[in-house]
Amino acid sequence: MKAMYRVVLMMSVVAMLAISVPVCASEMDDRIESSARKSYTFKTYLQADDITIKSMEGVVSLTGTVSEESHKSLAEETVASLPGVKSVDNRLLIKGMSPNIDPDVWLMEKVRATLVFHRSVDAGNTNIYVKDSIVTLRGEATSQAQKDLTTEYAKDVEGVKDVKNEMIVSKVSAKTKTTVGEDIDDASITAQVKMSLLYHRSTSAINTKVETKNGVVTLFGKARTGAEKDLAAKFANDISGVKSVNNRMTIE
Repeated sequence: MKAMYRVVLMMSVVAMLAISVPVCASEMDDRIESSARKSYTFKTYLQADDITIKSMEGVVSLTGTVSEESHKSLAEETVASLPGVKSVDNRLLIKGMSPNIDPDVWLMEKVRATLVFHRSVDAGNTNIYVKDSIVTLRGEATSQAQKDLTTEYAKDVEGVKDVKNEMIVSKVSAKTKTTVGEDIDDASITAQVKMSLLYHRSTSAINTKVETKNGVVTLFGKARTGAEKDLAAKFANDISGVKSVNNRMTIE
């Protein structure tokens, strides 16, 4: 009788474990999907895009359409940085994108994406025009320093031959930028830092690992020079929501 009882008990335990594992996985998947939708990047940069997020045991698929290539990459990087995510299957399509996209249009998108992540410049008040890989900037800057930094960032985008900055310096800006220490989720910060380092010509070749905890960014990887290492920290520190940067990169 006791042997039968032990057998029944063991079978009950096995059955409970079999049930609890899928339930835990389901809860984790729900948390991943919810965190992605509530993230800063999805609510700010990707809010107008049609993105469906589906997680199955930590394997996330992204389907739907986005307005530009940078949004496709940003969505993937944000989701990949969420706790519990094992991999991301990015099937997002670019809305209205022609197979033979104009290189100047693609370059304009890269410049815009680069500027929008940095809090020290104002992408909202910067109009970008590209002709034969030469970028012309128009709009307003709050200071000469901001205007000069906008030129610096645009000129450092891979593919840009030259930058003509025709922006007007005005003390009043129509857009309020995020400030240091503003609460932005870590996954969004990580994604923005990765995208920024990729788009900047000076850091695009660096194999960098980015981790963020409570707004503090840690950079790992190898830089070719000390200047390249310092630039990576500079670009990362100027990303919205970053409180500080711990640069653990080594020089080759």
